[in-house]
Amino acid sequence: MKKLSARRRHPLAALVVLLLALACTGGLYAAFAPASKAQADESAQSLTIEEGKKLYSVGCASCHGTGGQGTSDGPSLVGVGAASVDFQVGTGRMPAATSQGPQVPKKKNIYTQAEIDQLAAYIASLGAGPAIPTEDQYSPEGADIAKGGELFRTNCAQCHNFTGKGGALTHGKYAPSLEGVSEKHIYEAMQTGPQNMPSFPDTTLSEKNKKDIIAYLDAVNSEKTESPGGLELGGLGPVSEGLFGWIFGLGGLIAVAVWVAARTAKAKKS
Repeated sequence: MKKLSARRRHPLAALVVLLLALACTGGLYAAFAPASKAQADESAQSLTIEEGKKLYSVGCASCHGTGGQGTSDGPSLVGVGAASVDFQVGTGRMPAATSQGPQVPKKKNIYTQAEIDQLAAYIASLGAGPAIPTEDQYSPEGADIAKGGELFRTNCAQCHNFTGKGGALTHGKYAPSLEGVSEKHIYEAMQTGPQNMPSFPDTTLSEKNKKDIIAYLDAVNSEKTESPGGLELGGLGPVSEGLFGWIFGLGGLIAVAVWVAARTAKAKKS
């Protein structure tokens, strides 16, 4: 007992006991603790990227290259981000038709949203870029419609028309109509600048600015919204209004002139 008591009073005894306790605690935790959420998320993300790579190899690699580096038939996808994939594939613009015109049009989508997410995850893994926005980012709830209209007329109306009806550009290109386009895709288009459109990152148009623009488009394109000026002629602006005036205004004047001339000729014969 005296020997045991002496060992317990040894200067290093407390340190040895502490180290043994820590080793036992760590071993028990490693043996019985569940896998961390971070590891599970990483595994799920890796699986998503792998599935996306398979879809990419079948539907995209022939134009954009086996590693997304781009070819003569398609640009590089390194750094375009998940938002660009979600927009292009979600609107059916990609994969593009074999014979392309001056602009890739919107068409029926051939992928499910789950497959689009997998493709987006793979492309995002090639290089950093804009991420797919959350609903909180693009939801117009609580946004300033008047401010959105001001921003839209300043930055977008030159191509899309002041109510988003679309318009013609040069060399057969065009700005598509924004009627019926989902709020998420409008946000992604502003973030990524697809085709002829310039990009508007958060440094140019803040997240709130984008929400305001989306709210404005929702308001002007809503079926419940009535035009305060009456017949809006499709909302196409001075082009359609001038055409209306030319056809019906000038046509009416010609009709009146013919009628007056006919009455005059008849009077002279009498």
